Amino acid sequence: MPFPWLSAAILFPIAASLLIPFVPDAGDGRRVRWYALGVALITFLFTVGGYLNGYDPADPGLQLVERVSWLPDLGLAWSVGADGLSMPLILLTSFITALACLAAWPVTFKPRLFYFLLLAMDGGQIAVFAVQDMLLFFLAWELELIPVYLLLAIWGGKKRQYAATKFILYTAGSSLFILLAALAMGFFGGGAPSFEYTALAAKGFPVGFQVLCYAALLIAFGVKLPIVPLHTWLPDAHGEATAPVHMLLAGILLKMGGYALLRFNVQILPEAHVQFAPLLVVLGVVNIIYAALTSFAQRNLKRKIAYSSISHMGFVLIGIGSLSALATSGAMLQMISHGLIGASLFFLVGATYDRTHTLQLDEMGGVGQKMRKMFALWTICSLASLALPGMSGFVSELMVFVGFATSEAYSLSFRIVIAVLAAVGVILTPIYLLSMLREIFFGKENAELASHTHLVDAEPREIYVISCLLVPIIGIGLYPRIMTDSYRASIEALVDREAGALGRIASPPGRAVMRPAAVPAGMPATAPLQAPSLA
Repeated sequence: MPFPWLSAAILFPIAASLLIPFVPDAGDGRRVRWYALGVALITFLFTVGGYLNGYDPADPGLQLVERVSWLPDLGLAWSVGADGLSMPLILLTSFITALACLAAWPVTFKPRLFYFLLLAMDGGQIAVFAVQDMLLFFLAWELELIPVYLLLAIWGGKKRQYAATKFILYTAGSSLFILLAALAMGFFGGGAPSFEYTALAAKGFPVGFQVLCYAALLIAFGVKLPIVPLHTWLPDAHGEATAPVHMLLAGILLKMGGYALLRFNVQILPEAHVQFAPLLVVLGVVNIIYAALTSFAQRNLKRKIAYSSISHMGFVLIGIGSLSALATSGAMLQMISHGLIGASLFFLVGATYDRTHTLQLDEMGGVGQKMRKMFALWTICSLASLALPGMSGFVSELMVFVGFATSEAYSLSFRIVIAVLAAVGVILTPIYLLSMLREIFFGKENAELASHTHLVDAEPREIYVISCLLVPIIGIGLYPRIMTDSYRASIEALVDREAGALGRIASPPGRAVMRPAAVPAGMPATAPLQAPSLA
């Protein structure tokens, strides 16, 4: 019997978190943090072990499958597995969580509870990507909300109660739509209910039913992505969170929304997705421009980076709605890339605040004279965020742009308008990021800041955390295949499903819808769909 890599990655950190009260500690959290870091690293090794020993990137089907009947009367089973949509995000989750444990080194207030919540989140977030049962998915989705709420409410800033309450109201309230859609799809057609993804995808729901479920799920996942105007919880949460919580929010939580859109809205409800796809593209452009302009106007460092995250997630929406294999592949890469870049920027925000004790750009200035290493780290990560060639953000955004521009599912005029508007956001990004660097590090040193703080340059632990994040950022930027090959087959199969749905709904009699062509080994999925214009 093969080793249950995914179940171990889910259950081990949760079980280990329950042992934290028994870890001998003097109250300063020193032993607890080493224990938590060790658990997080072992969990990461479980996910890497699953990828190396049981996962075949060339197979678009479900792999590493583990299934145990749990509540058969309700159709609920412990069913986990991985394919190209989930395996990269499982690796990302365990990787970012391990670094978040290292980033939490300065936490001395209630360290046992803090690390307990981090480890519980680790298992819960991996479960979101690994489970293959929609009710189990809902339970995992809800489980990870509780640690985030407590991490915000207890260790947050001055407005932590407001931010935590807003987070739980938005995310838990929208989660009800997941439960309603799951029950509707599971019980559809009568007979014994089944909530496993493969069973749901094979049911052949009518288009009207798909549209209703799609709309419900779009609201739920749109809050988590987030999609404007369902985004307002995110700047507040980021504005009050600590550095490790920032890393989990930006690096993992936002990706749960994008993954769920691909898994449920595209894979299980393809006919409805074809009809909603133009709306996703428009919403993606709104995300890019609105959030970029809002970020430009922010004077609070955390909120500026938070709106930057919302803007970058707009490319994920465009890619998902593109009906193009290349752009969909770009959306997947953008989630991975932004997870790494967002985590690095928010970690640096926390490290800078620890030194300056302010988040207001107006109160900073000239700190680069005393923190040269920190300035170098900020510069590299900001360049990655503005999609500098040679870094992962450039590759993912370029794939989305080119993939959408060549998608023959849309009219030429619509593609031109969307490309031009999205380019506006791309132009705004370097303006507000480079202006941010100038205000923090250049100019005359703020005399009041210098008199009240002792500006210490980056420590080895901080350099190590950023270096761990920069290695895959630069590696993917220079050689994208290191990541795209891990999910290319699954993306091709997903776009094939879109092509079939588009043919059933949009193609007039006598005109065939061509399946996307096979992709050369050196390129991510590229072929556009041949179909009538949707816009």
